[in-house]
Amino acid sequence: MASTTTRAVGVDIGGTGIKGALVDISTGELLSDRVKVATPEGAKPDDVLAAVKTVLERLEVTDADVPLGVAFPAIVKRGRTLSAANVSDRWIDFEAEQFFEEGLGREIHFANDADVAGVAEVRFGAARDVDGLVILTTLGTGIGSAMIHNGVLIPNSELGHLDRAGHKRDAEAWAAYSAMEREELTWDKWAGRLQWYYSHLEFLFSPDLFIVGGGVSKHADKFLPLLDLKTPIVPATHRNNAGIIGAAALSIG
Repeated sequence: MASTTTRAVGVDIGGTGIKGALVDISTGELLSDRVKVATPEGAKPDDVLAAVKTVLERLEVTDADVPLGVAFPAIVKRGRTLSAANVSDRWIDFEAEQFFEEGLGREIHFANDADVAGVAEVRFGAARDVDGLVILTTLGTGIGSAMIHNGVLIPNSELGHLDRAGHKRDAEAWAAYSAMEREELTWDKWAGRLQWYYSHLEFLFSPDLFIVGGGVSKHADKFLPLLDLKTPIVPATHRNNAGIIGAAALSIG
């Protein structure tokens, strides 16, 4: 039987911050203030679990009757994390969903962070009713990606880890927002790196739409107009809340 609940909690675990909120899953709107805590140094499983507990306590939604979705920066298959981007290597080949369910004492839905952001944009945002191939990228500590074809998610695309021929650093190490901050790049200089990245994605996939998410999407006017692409490129409707909203939506299917 389909769930009749209209409220769920979304928690988005990132390389630098863990944030969560209560979400109206019929509209994609936040029903609470967003709570954010720092990702523990080293981002080991026990420490991340403790931080997630803190988020839920501050949201006052520790009740297991409220569905919970958790987004995580890794390849996720059947609840197991198969990679570790900007978190401890202990997450590699780790039964993460089971770990969180046992630690929180409740069922959860666990998925890749960029994928859930893509789900939020398909259901409630810039990818809604868009035909063809949509590629969402989240520009933050790394580069996450979600590929959506005619409204259907193709999970675990990991397009932030594309190799750069002749270079030691992959795409996200060179072009993520963290690289701009770390190297104190101007918007123009950073846009030059993004130009390479999105042009490469165009060549590989011929998408119908690019969507740019992550916290930096609130400054989209400073860098998107500097890009010269054949594919339309727009900021995510839900910006840095997309992971929360998508995780909450996926918690009930």
